[in-house]
Amino acid sequence: MKLDPTIFRYVTREEFRVLQAVEMGMRNHELVPVPLIETIAKVNRGCTYKILQTLLRHKLVGHEGKKYDGYRLTYFGYDFLALRALLARGTIVAVGRRLGVGKESDVHYCQGADGEVLALKLHRLGRVSFRAIKEKRDYLQHRQHASWMYMARLAAMKEFAYMKALKDEGFPVPTPVDQNRHCVIMSFIHAVPLFHLRTLRHPNQVLERLMRLLVRLARAGIVHGDFNEFNLMIDKDEKLTLIDFPQIIHLSHENAKDHFDRDVRSICEFFRKRINIDVEQWPKFDEVMAEVAASQEAPVLAKAPVVEGLGRREDAMLVAVHEEDRGRQEDGEGTESEGEEDGSSAEEDGATDQEAKENPEGFQPLHAPGERGPHAEEQEAEAEAADAPADALAGGGPPGGEESGGGQSGSDSDDSGSEASDGPGQVNVKSGRRTRHRQTAKEARKNLQRQQRQRPAKANNSKAKELRKAKHEIRDFMC
Repeated sequence: MKLDPTIFRYVTREEFRVLQAVEMGMRNHELVPVPLIETIAKVNRGCTYKILQTLLRHKLVGHEGKKYDGYRLTYFGYDFLALRALLARGTIVAVGRRLGVGKESDVHYCQGADGEVLALKLHRLGRVSFRAIKEKRDYLQHRQHASWMYMARLAAMKEFAYMKALKDEGFPVPTPVDQNRHCVIMSFIHAVPLFHLRTLRHPNQVLERLMRLLVRLARAGIVHGDFNEFNLMIDKDEKLTLIDFPQIIHLSHENAKDHFDRDVRSICEFFRKRINIDVEQWPKFDEVMAEVAASQEAPVLAKAPVVEGLGRREDAMLVAVHEEDRGRQEDGEGTESEGEEDGSSAEEDGATDQEAKENPEGFQPLHAPGERGPHAEEQEAEAEAADAPADALAGGGPPGGEESGGGQSGSDSDDSGSEASDGPGQVNVKSGRRTRHRQTAKEARKNLQRQQRQRPAKANNSKAKELRKAKHEIRDFMC
């Protein structure tokens, strides 16, 4: 389940309306019928069917016709709806390759409107767990089916709220930027997970800081619940950053002691197995609770951050899902582990060595060709200033004229190097400067379809030859 942002640029407004209609219909339908999609999207039946087939081809929706004809939203479609909202807000303008994958989420590079590198976290509950909610029917109330996307949205809202609260209190956590549906945008941390390291320069100091962080969280009134080497980032200066917060519980929770002791054991086991350090003394939950009770000040996070739609029952469901996923990971079940690095690279994505050096994060713009993104005027002004000859900037002659040979040759060299990265469309050269024809999304799709039709046939490649040879051998054998 890997996000492909290249298709996002060519999804039309009508297709997004139909996709959003399927999302709205899934509030009270497991499979949304086509007449309901037409009513919500306000699109006639012929266009709706054609759009649904396009979305189905891109795996943005799923179709099931067993009980009755209906469509459901997939995680890819949910990703596109969230990215469209974040793009409209101006939070992000590009999405890069996948940075890491865990049992409950995927993390991608993304680029902000000002060009800064951010992290995009996509919650994907239901990847390895399926029993937690189904076995707890008392939490579902009137819901007949448990929507994993609804749970992923609640997990993202809870994580964003707690990340903001912890950041305001000075805890070492990423800076929250924005959140929509199941997506959380946060600052990019230039560090690696703790489990990647085999040795530490100052292991005793790192161990002490980890235990102090655990106690500090408890004094603030919360227990992380998954405080281990997979959710701790460490940089080259051995500074720690804590991530992953959907499973946080309060000290008043009935399982707070068990979760706190489990977090302590996770750190002790990691240092014993990986760093060869036996921890003889560690924080005790009863001692921390005694300190909190003796303190006259109330814990800063004693009251949970307000999250719309996240009540006690929904919070209990999130904790139950996480506990089952954790149990499956400890038992060796499940196909993916928390914090596992993604094996994809720029070479596997089809990028050349030069493109991999210039764009190591693999950023792909979300705007359709010809559309103007945020800060487009400032970027165009900077580009024109960079392309202008030096003598013209100093007031020493006409810009790009035939008499100014040095400035003309420099402009041509810049243009020739940048044309390779331009999208499909016309490029008109005038007075040494390029003026691009602003394409619409419809023109871009037509150009893309024309390019696909003009691709050479693959009849002479090695795989086709081997297949034809095998067919001839089978035919001769049968005869």
